[in-house]
Amino acid sequence: MLQSPPTQKTVRLGFAGVGWIGLNRMKAALELDAVEAAALFDPSAQSLAAARERAPHAVVAATFEELLEQELDGVVIATPSALHASQSIAALERGFAVFCQKPLARTRQETEAVITAARTADRLLMTDLSYRYIRGVDRMRALIQSGELGTVYAADLTFHNAYGPDKPWFFDLAQSGGGCLIDLGTHLVDLSAFLLDAGPVDRVESRLFRQGRRLSLPISEVEDFATATWDHQDGPTVRLACSWNLSAGRDAVIEAAFHGTQGAVALRNENGSFFDFSVEKYAGTNRELLAEPDRGWNWGGGAIRDFSARLSHGNSYDSDGETLIDVASILDRSYGR
Repeated sequence: MLQSPPTQKTVRLGFAGVGWIGLNRMKAALELDAVEAAALFDPSAQSLAAARERAPHAVVAATFEELLEQELDGVVIATPSALHASQSIAALERGFAVFCQKPLARTRQETEAVITAARTADRLLMTDLSYRYIRGVDRMRALIQSGELGTVYAADLTFHNAYGPDKPWFFDLAQSGGGCLIDLGTHLVDLSAFLLDAGPVDRVESRLFRQGRRLSLPISEVEDFATATWDHQDGPTVRLACSWNLSAGRDAVIEAAFHGTQGAVALRNENGSFFDFSVEKYAGTNRELLAEPDRGWNWGGGAIRDFSARLSHGNSYDSDGETLIDVASILDRSYGR
């Protein structure tokens, strides 16, 4: 007798923070039929009004604590960085799965505390590290992991943004945990860890600047330009450069190139775009296009769609999220913490 496939349950999500990024992720989650925006919280009446156009039947909570009193399967957190760790822990301890904007926390210590809470509660925890979902990244990982590029010994990561954040809290070290490195660099540090799977790091060096003035370590103010280099034990050296408000001649310069003894592979943004990327494989002077921009694919919503789909089948803890401790450690050491 044919067995029916397992039934997907409707996932009820609460959204804490529905500004630009929170609303974007809510729209992406609602593209799945089995997802319901059940509750909303945001201090901004304007943001709530925009979110209610997409979720007119959602409960509007007056506080984050009131949001946690609703009947939910998971909580999506897109609030300022200083709140990420405490709100994630509070939601996990109430038995909810959590999807949190990056960075999950401001420091390694905070990151470990959130992951410990998820493990203790046996609840799914995911962070919005959406660059993993760009078209072609899966091809990059397969090439690196299969050995087709030979021994991968170096990586170059770049994220220069010709603009800067538009919220004052980004420039307050206590609230943000850092500047362009934790804001932009987090994506590429995680992408590198995801693609290389190279293990522990034994050396980290960095240079941080604010308006052209080099900062001493540990930092006491937010940087707008950063370079960092780290070595994986018995593995590749990774170099990262990132910035806010750089005179880049375009909106952004975003690249991630991985060099092996038998070839290389690289992800690059197209025409300064924040959203359009191509992936190429190199062998000497030859190049092969592996993926070109897919303007019909909202890769930025890939992580929350993945979270929602997984949550429809279960909410158990996933140890894959523990790689965030390594990412946080690299950032901490770059900041001299």
